[in-house]
This record gives sequence, structure tokens and C-alpha cells, in this order.
Amino acid sequence: MTEQSMEPVEGAAARAERLRVFLVDDHAMFRAGVRAELGAHVEVVGEASTVGEAVTRIAATLPDVVLLDVHMPDGGGRAVLEAMRRPHPQVKFLALSVSDAAEDVIGLIRAGARGYVTKTISPDELTAAIRRVADGDAVFSPRLAGFVLDAFAARPDAPVADPELDQLTNREREVLRLLARGYAYKEIAKELYISIKTVETHVSNVLRKLQMSNRYELSRWAADRRLV
Repeated sequence: MTEQSMEPVEGAAARAERLRVFLVDDHAMFRAGVRAELGAHVEVVGEASTVGEAVTRIAATLPDVVLLDVHMPDGGGRAVLEAMRRPHPQVKFLALSVSDAAEDVIGLIRAGARGYVTKTISPDELTAAIRRVADGDAVFSPRLAGFVLDAFAARPDAPVADPELDQLTNREREVLRLLARGYAYKEIAKELYISIKTVETHVSNVLRKLQMSNRYELSRWAADRRLV
């Protein structure tokens, strides 16, 4: 009797200690994967695929940590942060993105994220990062930490701006970055969960906006701006 009565109490205590996490990403398969990997370590209290859904549902659930994608069709992670930071300062945000571009990292941190990790992170590392952010620490993938240190040490108040780069949408920037790294259209499509035709459309738009004629010019342009 004594042993049996203790099990529910211990189980309840373990559940009470688990952090409450909310997922924001526009790819349902990715959210399902994260939920499956983290389910034994944290309590996933909700998820959203758009900025509007995220703002409404985060306010309703008030999680400990929000795992936040950077680029989404209707505004992305920065829009979520800007809407949530003042009314709910207790909620902490950890960016989880395919992008490792300096402007994305710095932009999210300036908007209020407590950390930024890429989607290559392992489940155990992600769990540890979530706990550190919940405890008030700042967490970055090793390469990304240098971007933040350089930006805030050298130019703490200067915005990250580039008139030519600002012409491009978030998705066009992602495609450009992968193209400049030598990815084939098929590989870009797989990486970003979009069709090859959509990749071709984005590349055409980037070429037109930047007034360039081929991917080699784009690669040099991206390298000059340290986007690769």
C-alpha cells in the first residue's frame, strides 16, 4: 500500500518540475518532431504556425519558454517578440532556426530573445538550452555567439541595415544564403521544406531585385556581406 501510494505523488512532483514550453514554427512536421523529442523532458503546452496564432496562444498559456522560428510567412519571430515582450515579460524566448545569418541572430536578440540556436542542435542540447534560458541565462550556438559579441561591443546602438539586403524577403534571404553555400535547388527545397519551383521563383526574384544575372554573382555578393 505504501509503495503504491507513493508512485502518483512522485509522478506529480516530476511533472511539476518540467518546464512549460510553447513551439512556434510554420512547418507542422518540424513541430511534431520537436514535440516528440522533448516530450519526456518538458511539457509542450501549445504550438502555433503563424504570428497571430502565436501571440494569442502564448498569452493564453504563458509558458516558461517559447521556441521561436525566425522566418515565417506573416512576419516571423521578431514580430512575435515585439508583440509579447511588454505585456508578458516573464515569458522567455529561445530562437530555433535554420538560419545562422548574423543579421537574423542580432535582430532577434535586440528584439528580446534570450538565445539563438540552429536546427542542427541535438535533442539533449536543446533541452539543456531551454533550461538555461528559463533560468535566465543567454544561450547561443558557438558560432553565433561571436556575431552578438561583435555587434554589441563595436556598435551597441547601431541597427543592422543594408539597403540592398532590405529589399529581400526573409525567405529570399534564406534561399540566397543556401545558394551561396553551393546548395543545388533540390537541396534548398529539402532544407527549407518548399518545392523546387518555389526555390526557382525566389532565385528569380533575388536576381531581379539585386540586378544580377547568375548565381555566381549572387554568391560573391553574399560573401561580401558575410551572409554565407
